Amino acid sequence: MAIKTYTGSCHCGAVRYQADIDFAAGTGKCNCSICWKRRSWSAQLKPAAFRLLAGNDDLSTYQFGTKVGFHGFCKHCGVATHGWGDIPEAGGEFVSIMVSTLDDLEPAVLAESPVRYMDGRHNNWWNQPEETRHL
Repeated sequence: MAIKTYTGSCHCGAVRYQADIDFAAGTGKCNCSICWKRRSWSAQLKPAAFRLLAGNDDLSTYQFGTKVGFHGFCKHCGVATHGWGDIPEAGGEFVSIMVSTLDDLEPAVLAESPVRYMDGRHNNWWNQPEETRHL
């Protein structure tokens, strides 16, 4: 696999974006409180690889905990499309795309992508939780 440009959107189409993603670099699943409730599956990017095409005024954001990350969602349909923040210990600024919002992603590409699991529930972000089958 290589870097490819994908398009994504919320359910109603108000928020639309493009993202340059290399699925061979992997995706992520976490068991922290928000990821657990959303059943999030994401791909991490540098900000230069993300372009919001429409919907800046249609985005609402949510922050919790340490408030280093913003969780963006459409204020009309409620779908979380992406998040962003800056965590120096994890490489600095990032954008996190919810892979479920990619409109042109082939299931086989996602199935072949490695998955990293993070134990956010126990603030042990750099390690895999004991149980991952439910994520």
